[in-house]
Amino acid sequence: MEPEDEQSGEPVQRPVPSGLSLFEPAPGGSGAASGAASRAVDDPVDGAEDGGEEQPPDREPPARRRRTRRVLLWTLSALLALAVGGCGALWWTAEHYASSVHRIPDAFPTAPESAQPKPVPGSGLNLLLVGLDARSDTPTTGSAAKAPAWQAGAARSDTMMLLHLSDDRSSATLVSLPRDTWVPVPGHGEAKLNAAYSWGGPALMTETVQNLTGIRIDHLAVIDWNGFRALTDAVGGVDITVPRTIEGVGEARAWEAGTHHMDGATALLYVRERYGLPGGDLDRTKRQQNFLRALMLKVMDSGTLTSPSRLGGLLGTVGEVVSVDDRLSNTDLFQLAWGLRSLRADGVRFLNAPFGGFATRGEQSVVLLADRPAAQLWEAIRNDRTDQYFQEHRTGDILGTDVD
Repeated sequence: MEPEDEQSGEPVQRPVPSGLSLFEPAPGGSGAASGAASRAVDDPVDGAEDGGEEQPPDREPPARRRRTRRVLLWTLSALLALAVGGCGALWWTAEHYASSVHRIPDAFPTAPESAQPKPVPGSGLNLLLVGLDARSDTPTTGSAAKAPAWQAGAARSDTMMLLHLSDDRSSATLVSLPRDTWVPVPGHGEAKLNAAYSWGGPALMTETVQNLTGIRIDHLAVIDWNGFRALTDAVGGVDITVPRTIEGVGEARAWEAGTHHMDGATALLYVRERYGLPGGDLDRTKRQQNFLRALMLKVMDSGTLTSPSRLGGLLGTVGEVVSVDDRLSNTDLFQLAWGLRSLRADGVRFLNAPFGGFATRGEQSVVLLADRPAAQLWEAIRNDRTDQYFQEHRTGDILGTDVD
């Protein structure tokens, strides 16, 4: 109990000592904190001297306590400002580069849902990559383009690749679809696969690939091969090994056996060539995959992904040469990039669609797919079971290290 004044009989209020808490109550305040401070005063103090009289506890001078609180408050405020400013700068940078990527409108089929493959929940992400070969320095895609990504009848797609990302993003599978593959094109009968892009642009190409594979395409990306030249230069070139000497044929360049450090212009010659290769367009798609693999390894091994300046330069280049469908928002791009942070080179597999032979249709030389092996691959991708597929199919059209 509180002692009483001998004359008035009123309880004597003892002063409450101030602590170092940032949330210390003002003098005369009430509440749990005040009660706790009052109880601390009532506790006996060790070391009483001079006949057992209780000595007051040592206290820090009030000016020093106020100075300490001000320092803590300013420190916390500065840290908060740095955190907010850093996050703001990071967000602005990411938003800036994501917004620089050109969007393609109307990139998906207009066919009713009942006529399209049904999406399989939890089965990963499927992207259709389309490469154009304008053989010109004038860009056809991206923010710097002087022409749209597609004009009716103006150009056929040169490369089609189906990229499957597993649901946990631990693996990726990239399947090249030969441009001369003989397929049904909706509204046009049977034709070479690349004709679909010429006749109906991204939407018809997407619908044709969906019908061929039974796989629902989630997103589309289009790039001119000239864009890969810029990407190659942005990472300082790539090293590609040619296993054996290849003689030049016509305008085709000869390649000496050995490892070549290729800048963008040289790499473009490498991925375009097919006439000097024994397998023609099939070997050409393997070269394209080999180049993409080398580019991916260079990005991973050069520290580009961990260097803000290098990453900024690479992202800026990507934004200038790549176009994507308008369903892929900036947030989607962020999530896609973040989701691939743990992907490693040995988790990425490259292969051609199962080859069934060459054939002639009218006056056209075409490529046929092997129906049963192709159906097994499409089924594995559709249900995100590619790991199991590659355990059962260790050979065949999977890209190796020996690429002409």
